[in-house]
Amino acid sequence: MGTMHRSGLAPRRTNENAKVVITTILGIVVGTFIGITLPSLSLKINFPSALISSLDVALSDGHLLSTHKSPEDFGSRKFPEIYVPTNPHGAELLPPGIVVAKTDLYLRRLWGEPNEDLKKKPKYLVTFTVGFEQRNHINTVVKKFSEDFQILLFHYDGRTTEWDQFEWSKTAIHISTRKQTKWWYAKRFLHPDVVSAYEYIFIWDEDLGVEHFNADKYIELVKKNGLEISQPGLEANNGLTWEMTKRRGDREVHKNTKEKSGWCSDPHLPPCAAFVEIMAPVFSREAWRCVWHMIQNDLVHGWGLDFALRRCVEPAHEKIGVVDSQWIIHKVIPSLGSQGKSENGKAPWQGVRERCKKEWTITD
Repeated sequence: MGTMHRSGLAPRRTNENAKVVITTILGIVVGTFIGITLPSLSLKINFPSALISSLDVALSDGHLLSTHKSPEDFGSRKFPEIYVPTNPHGAELLPPGIVVAKTDLYLRRLWGEPNEDLKKKPKYLVTFTVGFEQRNHINTVVKKFSEDFQILLFHYDGRTTEWDQFEWSKTAIHISTRKQTKWWYAKRFLHPDVVSAYEYIFIWDEDLGVEHFNADKYIELVKKNGLEISQPGLEANNGLTWEMTKRRGDREVHKNTKEKSGWCSDPHLPPCAAFVEIMAPVFSREAWRCVWHMIQNDLVHGWGLDFALRRCVEPAHEKIGVVDSQWIIHKVIPSLGSQGKSENGKAPWQGVRERCKKEWTITD
């Protein structure tokens, strides 16, 4: 009986061993197949934003931004494949947590901790398109703006470093391209995503007298009266063109006027309302986002643009206005005329003026 029992167990043990061997071999084959084919697969998955954000935090904390890895480690690392359609166009392959869609003009140091760079962030941006000959006048104008205003100078004559004779110039932003106007500069350097950090953007000429102007009080009145597009009132002198922009001495702000007979087909339309001139406009960041898109690339002087600004705010006759109690004087210095070119026997300023008038006829 004992012999029969032992001989009955031997075949069973042999079968079990064979199963283990076969299972092991199959496991090796399947594992090898998966290992060979998996890297060649390309999976594009739309992850929920919350999940991607969590992934981004994990990567930032432990791996992606680690400072303890060598350059070789970064070059050889394979990042997880990501596709987030809600990211800005062109950034769909990035984790949302590292996408920065906008920038600013804040000046930063080349040393120290990044979070200690900015002791104060300017709230507003003021731009002047200038030539060096007007430096003393611009120096007077800039003093009317507090530290809440970032100063940006566009130089049409190529002279920039000489401005450092003024202390404020050393913290101003300087952009120089010869023989260009403020609207050319504005279209190329004041993209809404670049200036979105500023609540209001001033785009001013260089020949404005500011003896009766205070920038901080101006901003207070703009906010108080809900103005998205505005300008200071103009003192009546030989530089005045429109009734709408003439300063009124009996009020803080006005939004409409009466013009010459036949000039206004509708009292809510320019030049009787919804109108400011292009010499000293001030835009809210929301209004500027629209106006920037409206400025054409070949628009140089901007004549006629003031009649189209109303397209960018609604109702325009309520959100566009003139601040009377903070007024300026247009000194009418034809500085850009000298930047023209003499052609066909015409003086440089004549060609500039003809270009201005041509823009007026094509601006709608």
